[in-house]
Amino acid sequence: MKKSFLALAILLPLAASFTRSAAAATPPAVQDALVKAIQGPQRTPAFVKRDRYRHPLKTLEFFGIRPDMRVVEVLPGAGWYTEILAPFLHDHGTLIEATPAASSPNPFMRKGAIAYQRKLASDPAVYGRIRLEPFEPPSYMALGAPNSANMILTFLNMHDFMYANVHGDVTDVIIDRFFRNAFQTLKPGGILGVVAHRAPNSMPITQSFKLARLPQAFVIRQAERAGFRLAATSEISANPKDPHNIPVFDLPPMLMKGAKDRSKYEAIGPADDMTLKFVKPAEAGGK
Repeated sequence: MKKSFLALAILLPLAASFTRSAAAATPPAVQDALVKAIQGPQRTPAFVKRDRYRHPLKTLEFFGIRPDMRVVEVLPGAGWYTEILAPFLHDHGTLIEATPAASSPNPFMRKGAIAYQRKLASDPAVYGRIRLEPFEPPSYMALGAPNSANMILTFLNMHDFMYANVHGDVTDVIIDRFFRNAFQTLKPGGILGVVAHRAPNSMPITQSFKLARLPQAFVIRQAERAGFRLAATSEISANPKDPHNIPVFDLPPMLMKGAKDRSKYEAIGPADDMTLKFVKPAEAGGK
């Protein structure tokens, strides 16, 4: 554990410089295409308001996305990033959305899946080429054929892969399955991009995941156990005002407690998020 923390201490200052170089290395044509997608008329106005917190341009540049990639987005939710990825990949790439099916036996998952598919059906010109991959942890978590994707992206979902049984015992089996499936699906040299709500590295997992957070060292360790190499970290979506002991759903934009302490939570802003870039080593071959 101490070695993991030491490694993170070394990596964090390097991450800032990597972010600058990654953005600088983005070809102008790719950056222009990203800006066009981010500023496009397909964006939901309420989603656009969160750009200043989620930094989609810097985040996607950091991950190194290109318009000719085969990209899998995991658990797209209401489609915040789908609205950007779909037009960006439309002409030259492929966007696969790993999402629950509209026939899901889980009422919550089923409701979200139906709403998401209606969104896609509402604008075939933008979303008509998206492919859907059934994905609903912990029941089924396949992400595609082996060695088939250039990039897998998951935004603010990492805590969804942690489970506790009826006795309160927390297991990392499901998050381990996610990372191993992602590793298998990516081509050698492929990229896994993770944005997740952050907890202090000293906070026990049994406490953090109930706040919809995970320690950064834990996420990195789980990914590396599956075979990934940490390429870089970034503080693109960091929030130093976040005390890390508040459930993320109480913070903006959800503000689940309504009027109670609303001004306090609005002053804090959204949860502090980690941004991690992992690579499947080229020498992994056909694994």
